[in-house]
Amino acid sequence: MSRKISAVAAAISLLASSQIYAAPKNIIYMIGDGMGPAYTTAYRYYKDDKTTKTVEPTVFDSILVGMAHTYPDDNTVVTDSAAGATALSTAIKSYNGAIAVDTKKKPLKTMLQMAKENGKTTALVATSQINHATPASFAAHNESRRNYDEIADDYVDVKVAGKLPVDLMLGGGTKYFIREDRNIVSEFKQAGYQYIDNLNKLNTIESIPAIGLFAEKGMPYAIDESPLRLTHMTKKALSLLNKDKNDKGFFVMIEGSQIDWCGHANDIACAMKEMEDFAQSIELAKAYVDNNPDTLLVITADHSTGGLTLGADGDYKWERDVVANVKNSVKTITKKLKDSKNIERDWVELTGLEYSEDIAKKLTEAKPNGDRAIFDVINGYINQASYTGWTTGGHTAIDVQVFAHGKGREHFIGSQNNTQIAEKLISFIE
Repeated sequence: MSRKISAVAAAISLLASSQIYAAPKNIIYMIGDGMGPAYTTAYRYYKDDKTTKTVEPTVFDSILVGMAHTYPDDNTVVTDSAAGATALSTAIKSYNGAIAVDTKKKPLKTMLQMAKENGKTTALVATSQINHATPASFAAHNESRRNYDEIADDYVDVKVAGKLPVDLMLGGGTKYFIREDRNIVSEFKQAGYQYIDNLNKLNTIESIPAIGLFAEKGMPYAIDESPLRLTHMTKKALSLLNKDKNDKGFFVMIEGSQIDWCGHANDIACAMKEMEDFAQSIELAKAYVDNNPDTLLVITADHSTGGLTLGADGDYKWERDVVANVKNSVKTITKKLKDSKNIERDWVELTGLEYSEDIAKKLTEAKPNGDRAIFDVINGYINQASYTGWTTGGHTAIDVQVFAHGKGREHFIGSQNNTQIAEKLISFIE
């Protein structure tokens, strides 16, 4: 028996030493909020070169390694972003709405905080407000994701070894960081952070620490205003982290936040533009890893949103050109058509679809019932014309994909719990 115990102990020791040896210096953790497998599939068809017979693979296909289970710890099976991000940041499952706290609402140490404790430079990048559920679950602790002001306060108040936890923040959220009761941006400035509030001035940030807040809440949809805003922020973040030259390395979490928001709206064109922005951000991260072999890139989703289906109502097709021809989010198209002086012209220009008597009738009937009724008519026609199906306006419990590239990627191969992704990353950090 003692020999068996000794053999096991030796094996554990060998595994531990090999993991330490293999630990990457830098970690890039990317989360596509709401990005279930149907989204990466749709994106592949969306980007396909139709002049060739083969459907070309995307960056997602090149680094796919496994799947992850997303259920929370409250018997609901379907997780929200807060519980999902808490599992992905702490390796512990909690209840829906929890921001890095356990089921008893006690704070859980996050991997970003651990990275800071270990001397790494830390960063958060998101297209939502920077204190939204996913980024918040890496740097704050709260019993409810809805307590945005309290969460923003934590970015200054919850220090790590006497220091502010996040060295670089890029996203939205001025409403929560510049308030009548407290100006957190001023506190960051007093701590030596550079601050900007215009995405066009991103290149004026020359060093870390810094904070950029580019919208009152979440940033505009990619399809409506800035198609590559996450890509621009990712490029700048990686450049600054590389320039920082911290010999302990860095940890950065980058979220494609609004894949989820488009999914909640069942807006396929909106979702594909968010996927494109996220994919191009991944291309940048992958290139960084190729040039810096001591870096690990891990990508996953917190859950899937909307129950997206390619091929609806029994028809065996999905019309990607219909999706590609839509010029704005359905929310923006609704506003434009409501104020339009020439609905037929604007309908064709904004949706790429023909204007028919049936559409005219349904829009006329919807108008007195408000924006939601108009939205439903527009969205219904786009989804019908593209053969896009949705089962819900909420989340689903489907497993999500795991992607990895670089030093240590082999540890993420296979089917795993979302907490196991965090466990492996934490083992590398510590």
